[in-house]
Amino acid sequence: MTSAPPLPHPPAGGTSTSPAADAVRDVPAPRRRTRIFALPEARWAAAALALFLAALPLHLLGAPAWAWGPLYAAAYVTGGWEPGWAGLQALRGRTLDVDLLMVVAAIGAAAIGQVLDGALLIVIFATSGALEAIATARTADSVRGLLDLAPATATRIADDGGEETVPGAALKAGDTILVRPGERVGADGRVLDGASEVDQATITGEPLPVAKEAGDEVFAGTLNGTGALRVKVERDPSDSVIARIVAMVEEASRTKAPTQLFVEKIEQRYSIGMVAATIALFALPLLLGAALQPTLLRAMTFMIVASPCAVVLATMPPLLSAIANAGRHGVLVKSAVVMERLGQVDRAALDKTGTLTEGTPRVTDIRPLPASGMDENALLTLAAAAEHPSEHPLARAIVDGARTRGLAVPPVTGFASAPGTGVTATVGGRAVAVGSPARLLGGRDDHPAAAAAELEREGRTAVLVGVDGTPVGVLGIADRLRTDAAATVTALSALTGSAPVLVTGDNPRAAARLAEEVGIDDVRAGLLPQDKVAAVREMEQAGRKVLVVGDGVNDAPALAAAHTGIAMGRAGSDLALETADAVVVRDELAAVPTVVGLSRRARRLVVQNLVIAGTFITGLVVWDLVGTLPLPLGVAGHEGSTVIVGLNGLRLLADSAWRRARDRNGR
Repeated sequence: MTSAPPLPHPPAGGTSTSPAADAVRDVPAPRRRTRIFALPEARWAAAALALFLAALPLHLLGAPAWAWGPLYAAAYVTGGWEPGWAGLQALRGRTLDVDLLMVVAAIGAAAIGQVLDGALLIVIFATSGALEAIATARTADSVRGLLDLAPATATRIADDGGEETVPGAALKAGDTILVRPGERVGADGRVLDGASEVDQATITGEPLPVAKEAGDEVFAGTLNGTGALRVKVERDPSDSVIARIVAMVEEASRTKAPTQLFVEKIEQRYSIGMVAATIALFALPLLLGAALQPTLLRAMTFMIVASPCAVVLATMPPLLSAIANAGRHGVLVKSAVVMERLGQVDRAALDKTGTLTEGTPRVTDIRPLPASGMDENALLTLAAAAEHPSEHPLARAIVDGARTRGLAVPPVTGFASAPGTGVTATVGGRAVAVGSPARLLGGRDDHPAAAAAELEREGRTAVLVGVDGTPVGVLGIADRLRTDAAATVTALSALTGSAPVLVTGDNPRAAARLAEEVGIDDVRAGLLPQDKVAAVREMEQAGRKVLVVGDGVNDAPALAAAHTGIAMGRAGSDLALETADAVVVRDELAAVPTVVGLSRRARRLVVQNLVIAGTFITGLVVWDLVGTLPLPLGVAGHEGSTVIVGLNGLRLLADSAWRRARDRNGR
């Protein structure tokens, strides 16, 4: 995001201790995303892969060892030194991690002549580390870029009424600022005077701008409409809602339970046991007088056949195949860990605007008043003509509604717009007014007011149309429900055993109407970002593994805090897309339960593969311990089991796997 300059740091003398203040100080907004090869992990992994690919054909074609040996050695060094060093650092803290174990296994394989196997293992682990580093860097970029939403400067009104331009971070509670038409609000505060409509979708997710007048609250980073506002600052910029979103995303990312594949949960005990057994198998025979070379060969054979890389590879193919299949069908799952976690969810929390709905307001009701003598088309034509010069989202919805019906929109003269009220124009010699019923009716209690109130009770935004000072009809405007929303709610209910929760910043009436249409009973409306996080944590404290589906900046903290987060990709904010664990690229909501079902099938295949791999490892280890296992046979058995479980996992690459998950709703 480069539409605004970076938010300046607070003055040196500032003394805030809130997490949000720390986020503003410590997270400068960069002007561009981190480049992949700016990360050392990516550079080393790319070098190791290139060296391995250069050595492999030479080795397989029978070239002399001096041609491919140095290339393999360089691949070992470039790909293995970082995980090896990290493993040694962990060892100093009395932790044996799989990185060090894999490096040792690779070196052991090379020591007994299996140079290719060891190099492949090194490249796999280096690439995995690079992908993790890239994902972390991209998420950090997006979190920092959120601060670009807040303007770098603001117009502060001095005590004598003069105006001065000051850095946004220099504002403090009690200051008064002027927000001109089209500007972003510089700080959280309350309107002192003026009237306008403010687009605060980044904070609350509401699809339409909200009318603001004296006494109403406004948020930093929201976009002012056509009116001017004088705002009294109520919070320092370091404690604004935007800054708190940054802090919440970072805190949730830090405190989220460690994400591990199933096999990694037994990594420590298995690794320690394997190292201890290898050392014992080497040392004890030597102490009893055995020869060095056969003893070393037997110990290395044991290390190869008992190596957890077979189990790791047994785990990854089903998950990676599921990721590839989901990607072909428009769902980007960011890692194997995420694919595994998707199958564990047992409660879903869905955003409203842009998730269950399309995020674009549409004309849903056209109600001419009986006394007007107009039909629906005539009423809509008049409203569209008056609104045609306006850029307001409601105006665009009305004009689009007329075009959808194929209506010809006549030209107008004398167009005027009043913030918070509506528009007026002359259409065919008649004065037409379109706008807020409350403002245009002036508190009247009659048929037009009753019609508008009925629409508002149903969750629509009511728009009154008047001609020559007389009301002639009312239009209802609402965000349109996605065609697959109800089916998605039903499928998620079947998958998780309970109906999803609706969590939205929109008003309670609109939320209740939509929830009734899709079959959701638990509705939580009018939520700010921190309220959504609180709702997620409340469900998780009750023992639930929560899936959050959203699309906006205001959803990002909840996406980060949830067990798993999925973002809608087409209109999703950068922050939501980077924070989420998966992205529905094509905006097909029905893909959410399908990918959850695919994940559950992948988890079942992982269990099958672990049983197969465990059986092979156990058999080979017992053979090596009780008898004499020839090294070539041990390698063949070890690699053979890997091939079998790999082929088993690749079954999820077929399109039929996606169709089966979709048709069964993941059950």
